[in-house]
Amino acid sequence: MNTFQRVTTTVLLIAAWMVPAHAQLVTKVGTTAAKFLSIPVGARALGMGGAFVALADDPSALYWNPAGAARMYQSEVLFSHMNWIADVNFNYAAIVLPLEGAGTAGINFTSLTMEEMERTTEAQPDGTGQFFSVGSFAVGVSYARNLTDWFSIGGTVKYVNEYIWNSKSKAFGFDLGTLFTTPFEGIKFGAAIANYGERLQMSGDDLLVQKDVSSNAGNDPNVNADLRTDQYDLPLVVRIGLAYEPLSSEDQHLVLAVDAAHPNDNSESINLGGEYSLFQKMLSLRGGYRALGQRDSEEQFTLGGGLRYDFGNNLIVKVDYAYEKFGRLSNVQKFSVGLMW
Repeated sequence: MNTFQRVTTTVLLIAAWMVPAHAQLVTKVGTTAAKFLSIPVGARALGMGGAFVALADDPSALYWNPAGAARMYQSEVLFSHMNWIADVNFNYAAIVLPLEGAGTAGINFTSLTMEEMERTTEAQPDGTGQFFSVGSFAVGVSYARNLTDWFSIGGTVKYVNEYIWNSKSKAFGFDLGTLFTTPFEGIKFGAAIANYGERLQMSGDDLLVQKDVSSNAGNDPNVNADLRTDQYDLPLVVRIGLAYEPLSSEDQHLVLAVDAAHPNDNSESINLGGEYSLFQKMLSLRGGYRALGQRDSEEQFTLGGGLRYDFGNNLIVKVDYAYEKFGRLSNVQKFSVGLMW
């Protein structure tokens, strides 16, 4: 069996594994922790409906498919900001550094934060005057390499932390991805698994209580105790995707992409997207649709665009914008700025 046959067989096996699960009545929504790891990163990828696994050619690849970093031959940094639902701030930053003759390295940072909130109790429902913070962040280190001219592999090890007031949870996870240039002109295939790792469990001073463990007379009614919370999985997801470039010339580029996602806490879904670029990719227009087929999803169509300017001496600046229609929830806007050198 040659390499192409092995890859094709793998794709079919993954698809066969995903299809039966679609019929499940229970989607396990709300059963994982660190859900911020499921929020799409990068305005370019979001503008294309999140269909980016087989494209993955900027620093957001460290999120979508770390194997894509192996095909970046210039150093590049990306900063992305988004006002997420319910006035939550979501930020992503990544840098990719090609190592001459030794693959590609990358570092990424993801954070979800919000304004401080006032503590309330049953006795003081209007507030106690104490304020607390809550948020999540993850730091990942990636490495990718081209094994052949047409096959790339990459992985990320990440540290995940979620906190609220004086309590927090932490875990390690990893991502693994592959990218394959098929024998068919203009077609690439990508596959990735993200957020496989330890379970998260809250611990901290907020969970320390005093408990009367016995009703016998004369016992100590104030025994120090530690409340134990449940352990929750990371939001594991398997993604496979195809990207097709039917038009590629000096002045015009057109890319069409489709991704299929199988998460451990929701039903399967499909993302569709496309990008049309003009003037040697100086101007790009994008559109897509997210979460097709996902049960009870509010995510809908996406639109976006980007500007790219070459200052010479291999210095390139990129600015991207994306808009996502989010049904009954607040619509989402995302901005990204990238620098290549």
